[in-house]
Amino acid sequence: MKKEYQATNYESDLTDKQWEAIKEFFPSGNKSKYHKRSLVEAVLYIVKTGCQWRMLPHDDPPHDTVWSFCRRARENGVWDKMMKHLVKITRKQAGRKEEPSYALIDSQSVKTTCYGENHGYDGGKKRKEENGTS
Repeated sequence: MKKEYQATNYESDLTDKQWEAIKEFFPSGNKSKYHKRSLVEAVLYIVKTGCQWRMLPHDDPPHDTVWSFCRRARENGVWDKMMKHLVKITRKQAGRKEEPSYALIDSQSVKTTCYGENHGYDGGKKRKEENGTS
């Protein structure tokens, strides 16, 4: 028998309006013992506080249930889909296009794929390499 949603009083809890915006990503199945909102709020509590799974408050579902829910949602791409949806909503509310028109990338966050030249010491060959030749 599924437990009904019981609101807790944590800062990481969702408002009714916030839950309405994302509940479509967490359909309630027949086998669910806990309300999806309770599970999502428990995951948000972990993210917000940085506490250990076993340190979840006692009014949340059991930590192993929450961990399993979070893992399955991650593997199925639910969190990514939800975040993309929320970004679109936020951009639209700000009077912007849903999709960004360009992106900025700086050299510190992008690794290059080719190197200028090979150099170094190969211990097996007992000599210094220059320009990729052995």
